[in-house]
Amino acid sequence: MQFGRTYEEFEVGATYKHWPGKTVTEYDDHLFCLLTMNHHPLHMDANYAERTTDFGKNVVVGNYIYSLLLGMSVPDISGKAIANLEIESLKHVAPTFHGDTVYGQTTVLDKWPSKSKNDRGIVYVETKGYKQDGTLVCVFRRKVMVPTETYIKERGGEQPGRPELKQQEK
Repeated sequence: MQFGRTYEEFEVGATYKHWPGKTVTEYDDHLFCLLTMNHHPLHMDANYAERTTDFGKNVVVGNYIYSLLLGMSVPDISGKAIANLEIESLKHVAPTFHGDTVYGQTTVLDKWPSKSKNDRGIVYVETKGYKQDGTLVCVFRRKVMVPTETYIKERGGEQPGRPELKQQEK
């Protein structure tokens, strides 16, 4: 299984459809709220959401959806990344609710070699997240520093630092 790409493997205009999707549960949403200290009742209090909001039910925290999409993109985009340099924009387009399944895809918008080091480059991508019915829920653009093939070879290949299995005595 491929885990990320080198600079040379990215093509401007290519779109990677991340698989599998993730069905968002109430537990996922509440755990994210608790971990990030986001106690807004829209996300945590079903009674509040039902009685006082236009949605009539809890809305999943938008930053959980962003984080989920970022994670989904790792095998295709940033699995070999040296660094995420910038999140240029982040738009929450539509709400996500408990029970929705989120899917993601990323398009390569541009790429260029690093100006300071010749063993890496910058890849500029846009990730879109959508629900099971095709509704767009989140869009973000980011710049990722990725290694060249030379960088990978000089640092131990595809799985640097992975130990080898020792032979057992009989």
